[in-house]
Amino acid sequence: MKILVIRFSSMGDIIYTTPVVRCLKKQLAGAEVHFITKPAFKYIYDNNPYVDKLLLLKPNLSDTIKDIKAERYDYIIDLHNNLRTALIKLRTGIRSSTYKKQVIRKWLSLKLNLNLVPPVHLVDRYMEAVKFLNVKNDEQPIDYYIKADHQLDKLLPVSHRGAYIVFIIGATHFTKRMPNEKIINICSEINSPVVLLGGNDVKANGDIIAGMLGAKIYNACGITSLDESVFLVSKATNIIGFDTGLTHIAEAFDKPIVSVWGGTAPQLLGVQPYKVKEVLVADVELPCRPCSKFGLPACPLGHFKCMYDINENAITEFVNK
Repeated sequence: MKILVIRFSSMGDIIYTTPVVRCLKKQLAGAEVHFITKPAFKYIYDNNPYVDKLLLLKPNLSDTIKDIKAERYDYIIDLHNNLRTALIKLRTGIRSSTYKKQVIRKWLSLKLNLNLVPPVHLVDRYMEAVKFLNVKNDEQPIDYYIKADHQLDKLLPVSHRGAYIVFIIGATHFTKRMPNEKIINICSEINSPVVLLGGNDVKANGDIIAGMLGAKIYNACGITSLDESVFLVSKATNIIGFDTGLTHIAEAFDKPIVSVWGGTAPQLLGVQPYKVKEVLVADVELPCRPCSKFGLPACPLGHFKCMYDINENAITEFVNK
């Protein structure tokens, strides 16, 4: 049996496909499992032992369809469910099963502030697409395989090579990020050294936080590669992070996680930490929340209470215990 699993983007959504791929490979004797995604996200499946071949989406969809036809798949498992995947399924004629996005329910929940989306994790919704093959969820965490053998002494100062906390301060959109002053308040009450992680876009934020708290903070934002950042996450005692890809990848290592939510909401997306033993979901209930599905460049009402009202003590007590 030869199977192609499709998910083109984004980081968080792709990381949650890994249990599906693992279960297909382990439960279907002799199955050959391939995965296709955008080139920008190939790193998620690099070194993954459950994928026999990784295909990359090409700029011209017809070229991608030609590649897929040449592989002569028995089944397509469509975990993206958009126009491009619909065209792939139509033009290849390969038997397929498709993840149900619940687009209407999500839209109504967001616009009317109603809870119409069942509290089912995205992994479990993905798994529905492979039930017809008698593949069942193995109830194990997500998979992520670090690419290189990194060393802490090359990535962190001496002060941070023992027990440390990772605070992932980056996120694509403003309404997913906690204001600097809140991060400073939380870090000031944490008993361990803190490593800040994120991209170049939050390096200045990290500098401000480190400037206020001194040697307790090591700002690695914009310095470490993604693989190095994942390695640092894997060695941390606790992780604090927002609704962003690196926080979701951190779930693969089953470390205690504080999952911080602002303008977005886990119940709408179904992407709260999966199969992690110790989790604190830090958010607040507000009539204006969630204000968007994926985040916004600013708070629509200007007060940003979804972040400012988060209980700082609950977070510090969780990581200090």
